[in-house]
Amino acid sequence: MATGRRADARTPSPTETAACRLLDLLAADSPAEDLALEPARSRADGAAAPEVARIEEATEAALTVRRVLDQYRRREAELVALFDTAGDLARLRDLDAVLRAIVRRARTLLGADVAYLTLNDPVAQDTFMRVTEGSVSAAFQQLRLGMGEGLGGLVAQTARPYASTDYHADRRYRHTGTIDDGVSEEGLRGILGVPLRLGAEVIGVLFAADRSPREFTPDAIALLGSLADHAAVAIDSARRLGETRTALARLESATARAHAHGEALHQASDAHDRLSKLVLRGAGSDEVAAEIAALLGGGVALHDTDGSELARVGTDPVAPSPADLDASRTGGRAVRSDGVWTCAVLAGAEPLGSIVLTGRADLPEADRRLFERAALVTAMLLLIRRSVAETEDRVRGELLDDLLAGPGSVAHRDDGSLTLRARRLGLDLARPHAVAVLDCAPALRTRLAAENARTARRLGGLAGTRHGAAVLLVPCDEPGTLARGLAADLGRTVGAPVTVGAAGPGTAPAHHAALHAEAVRCLTALHSLGRTGSGADVADLGFVGVLLGDRADIGPYVDRVLGPVLAYDAERGTELVRTLSAYHEHGASLSRAKDALHVHVNTVVQRLDRVAQLLGPDWNSPDSALEIHLALRLHRLSHGSPGH
Repeated sequence: MATGRRADARTPSPTETAACRLLDLLAADSPAEDLALEPARSRADGAAAPEVARIEEATEAALTVRRVLDQYRRREAELVALFDTAGDLARLRDLDAVLRAIVRRARTLLGADVAYLTLNDPVAQDTFMRVTEGSVSAAFQQLRLGMGEGLGGLVAQTARPYASTDYHADRRYRHTGTIDDGVSEEGLRGILGVPLRLGAEVIGVLFAADRSPREFTPDAIALLGSLADHAAVAIDSARRLGETRTALARLESATARAHAHGEALHQASDAHDRLSKLVLRGAGSDEVAAEIAALLGGGVALHDTDGSELARVGTDPVAPSPADLDASRTGGRAVRSDGVWTCAVLAGAEPLGSIVLTGRADLPEADRRLFERAALVTAMLLLIRRSVAETEDRVRGELLDDLLAGPGSVAHRDDGSLTLRARRLGLDLARPHAVAVLDCAPALRTRLAAENARTARRLGGLAGTRHGAAVLLVPCDEPGTLARGLAADLGRTVGAPVTVGAAGPGTAPAHHAALHAEAVRCLTALHSLGRTGSGADVADLGFVGVLLGDRADIGPYVDRVLGPVLAYDAERGTELVRTLSAYHEHGASLSRAKDALHVHVNTVVQRLDRVAQLLGPDWNSPDSALEIHLALRLHRLSHGSPGH
């Protein structure tokens, strides 16, 4: 029993004592430095050398256990941090916030001085600095790295992590002046970069860096790589969420626009129906303008193609700007200038007139469409008006043809019938009327005929075309004044000289044919006298007018004065009359006459010698010269025609 008690009370060996202390230190999570002191403590307690050796082995084992435990704790902390990071990133919705959170957590997890992130630019084929944490250099924060340039460019190109203990001294990377300057300004030495990957695609690079040399362990590389994997997914999610939000916003905007467009179309359609019904039941320009003004809440003016006002409601007189009208015709939309809206009224590509809207500084899209719909309805109104006017013009033209046919024609067998037809058209043929014949350049005669018809409607007369010339019959007792006014007004409208010969007044259907013939002779005289572009009646033409107006037979007079010369030219095909005319027209100057005739002066002298032989030696005396000059003019008048 005593022996047993002595065995139970045996004193532990130094090795056992040291092992117990090591276990206690491990259990207390004491630092490695405390564990490493155990061999020295045992030696101080007098342990023998063999015991000290065993204690050192035990201490080394305890330190290994300690390192493993530290590693597990660190891995646990890293996993917790990654889990927290994943949760934080999952809660973020804004891409910028996601990127800032990534670099902030990377800097924290790796204990780095600086963390930053670059994103690839597929268009520029490089990678650019997107977010930094801990950076102080503006140049560094704006770096762009070409693929394969520097550590980051190599990571972006190869999709593999790269680390450098001291970047400036590391020759494994392609150094560039821009990158090296930026890194130097930031003061970075140790740099680690890992790719941000989405499947096989690299979208950027995540970095951790220190301002002193640093050897990045495999654990640090793996940790930053794991964070980069989470970050890539978060970036992709944030991008997709942003794209979805943008798409939803666009969809909502498009829906709102479609709804507003539908409402505008509905309103425009209703307004179009109202205006169309108004036109179809025979409303005039004033009623249509009033309805448009009420629909748009402004002043409205309708104009014809020549700018003349057709109707005006709620506004002062306002003319469409030519530039705005041209822009509206070209673009097919209403145009605003200086607070005035202008819309061309078109039938296809044919201009019919315009609408001007005042009092509306701005027009929402719905009102603008309504205004443009109003232009379509106005086009229908003007087309109907034009159709009616053309029908009326045709009836009036037929009456004019019958009036000018003259006594003895079928139409003049019953003057009472002509008078009745005229009365139905609002004309009183018992009133004094004048006849005007109008002429211009051949290319503009169609335009002149249309403007002549418009003038007839305005003056309450008849218009038509006879023998290729425009004819006008209107109530008037001063034909000369009428002719001059028509030449001036229609010349401006047509944009070219308009010559007008007039005659009158006459007060019965039987007179109008004779007036027409006199007006034609007057027009011919104006052309022959070089007065193209002017207007006159026979009273305005002096002695020529007296001859024309008296219906004198000028043939015998011309034959008496110029007969031998005319006969000579007719028999031999010479140009004595033409030479004689040029000689008198140019002041009896041989040099100017030869220039006008484009012949040598000797030719002019020879021809005039022949004239002297035919007319007598005194042909060039003042009295004879006057008669010859007058006969030449009358000959030209009697052989001329409108337009020559």
